[in-house]
Amino acid sequence: MKKISISLILSLLISMTGFAQVDRSQLPEAGPAPELKIGEAETFTLENGLKVFVVENDKLPRVAFTLVLERDPIFEGEKAGYLGFVGQMMRAGTTNRTKDELDEEIDFIGASLSAGSTSMFGSSLKKHQEKVLELMTDVLYNPIFPQEELDKLKKQSLTGLATTKDDPGAISGRLTSALVYGKDHPYGEFSTEETINNIEVEDIRNYYETFFKPNIAYMAIVGDMSVEEAEELVTEYFGDWEPGEVPSFEYEMPSGTDKTMVGLVDRSSSVQTVIDVVQPIDLTLGDENYISSRLLNQIFGGGSSGRLFQNLREDKGYTYGAYSSFSSDELVGQFSANASVRTEVTDSAVYEFVSEIDRLLAEGVTEEELELAKASISGSFGRSLESPSTIANFALNTERYDLPSDYYATYLQKVDELTIEDINSTAKELIDPSKLYITAVGNGSEIAEKLERFGEVKMYDNMGNPAREIAMDASMTVDQVLANYIEAIGGRDAAMAVKSAKVSMDADVMGNAITLTSVYDDENKRYAQKTSLAGNVMQSTSMVDGKGSISAQGQNIEMNEAQYNEAQMSALFIPELYYESLGYDLKLDGVKDVDGVDAYKVIVTNSAGTFMTNYYAVDSGLKIKNENPNSGDTVFSEYEEKDGILVPMLWTITSPAIPVPLAAKVTSIEINPPLTDADFN
Repeated sequence: MKKISISLILSLLISMTGFAQVDRSQLPEAGPAPELKIGEAETFTLENGLKVFVVENDKLPRVAFTLVLERDPIFEGEKAGYLGFVGQMMRAGTTNRTKDELDEEIDFIGASLSAGSTSMFGSSLKKHQEKVLELMTDVLYNPIFPQEELDKLKKQSLTGLATTKDDPGAISGRLTSALVYGKDHPYGEFSTEETINNIEVEDIRNYYETFFKPNIAYMAIVGDMSVEEAEELVTEYFGDWEPGEVPSFEYEMPSGTDKTMVGLVDRSSSVQTVIDVVQPIDLTLGDENYISSRLLNQIFGGGSSGRLFQNLREDKGYTYGAYSSFSSDELVGQFSANASVRTEVTDSAVYEFVSEIDRLLAEGVTEEELELAKASISGSFGRSLESPSTIANFALNTERYDLPSDYYATYLQKVDELTIEDINSTAKELIDPSKLYITAVGNGSEIAEKLERFGEVKMYDNMGNPAREIAMDASMTVDQVLANYIEAIGGRDAAMAVKSAKVSMDADVMGNAITLTSVYDDENKRYAQKTSLAGNVMQSTSMVDGKGSISAQGQNIEMNEAQYNEAQMSALFIPELYYESLGYDLKLDGVKDVDGVDAYKVIVTNSAGTFMTNYYAVDSGLKIKNENPNSGDTVFSEYEEKDGILVPMLWTITSPAIPVPLAAKVTSIEINPPLTDADFN
């Protein structure tokens, strides 16, 4: 113990002496990046063509098996979406086990087992490795593809699609994919109600029988297993897997646009605009621009230190964050720069995006930016080596993309050797500032004209299709639209006779039945609403005598004047009768396509500037949709006659407060019921 103490003291004295002699006014020069001693994955290949990589790691008594299929991208066409069902259908039961039995056996040993259209994954404790392999190969060899599982998946997919139809981020993703790749390309297509409904069990089965072949498969094994043991087990469980011929596909490189253009999706209820500046690029893992593109992106928009973030957030305050990416792919990559910004600064934000791209290409990057980017990239790479799965991924990438055997061992050296000239050259090779797609999802009436400065503005719908140009009768006025609506629901006399109403609706939120009860007193401008779950009131709203309050979870919040005025816009049973007396400003903004229905778009704005948008069907005159920037959107359908007026019996509500669209079915409605003060408490 004394020797250890003396040695420690001497070491401290030596280090202190050395510290005193260091010139701290000069930063130490960075040494050359070392060639890394990355643990190599051991490999072997079965007679059926399955190539296996083993990374032994006995620190924990666990083992994981990852199976990857190497196939060309597939254009799904009229069945778009079926590839997303393959893995779940394979996990839905086998000839030996039902889905419930599979789940029970997996849970019993604390294992994981999943599948996708190009992969399978299984992991467990070391002592259960043969059991998880038994279950994994049962799913691989013996799936039964039950119809009831497909029916459930299609229903879930349709529900999810309904959610994304009004999600600005999802809308932007569909639009940029359609523009960059084209809808006749695997990367440009996406599911619709029609394509999902077209999917049949045979589509899943045919794919499985065609592509799940060992001769296009790789397996990575990571964990407490030697290569000798792995070869024995893999041969036992996968040796009889029959190889087969697998089709290949070729696709043309997207040509992009010949000049910068703007794609706009009009979403009237948006108070923000989702902006994306994109174009296709030729970039694959391992090519000469790949590593330099990582550094380029780190400088341009890879995080909070990037130029985009510093400009649009820190300097201008337009957004919470602005970022970029250079994605690589064997078919076609993509450059993207994106942010969500306030509506009123949409054109200013686009200007800053374009200006930063121009500045990058004209002035290049600085030495300081490059050194910081190198430090960040090198640090991330180093941290990734802490995971044994990284080594397996390196081995798979080396094989799949035909990389040099020392590609990852010399990765940091390659990063360190890159110069400012290299980064600037990569930027000029990958980005063409004269041929950008600028996409925007936001309030078209506020931003369309302002975006024309950047290029021709083309309108699209929420599914990435060119918006239909619908001519409107030049003599049509907003007053006539509202008059047509009143006539459509029963006429002015019948509408004016409605002084009050009680409406009860039932809905389902993720398996929970809820009841929405609303009480309207249009004559006295009173309103009350309650949301109940299993008979218990979860939330209530009351508006009486120019004051309003919201109660939820035992808390009562009084509305301020602005909140009350905003809530009042949706607190009338037939609000169209009162727009004029309330002093609302009404604007007819043409005819729009609302899910295939031509509808007049009417923007309703109160005295405080708060607005909402109503859509009235051209053919029937009925109101089919309301968009509210704060509370969400409501689609009205299934109109029925009640006491002389037509009332929508189905309200499909999309709100930031709920994860999926809420289909609220009217179960009871009373016109002009007797009301008391208790109804509004």
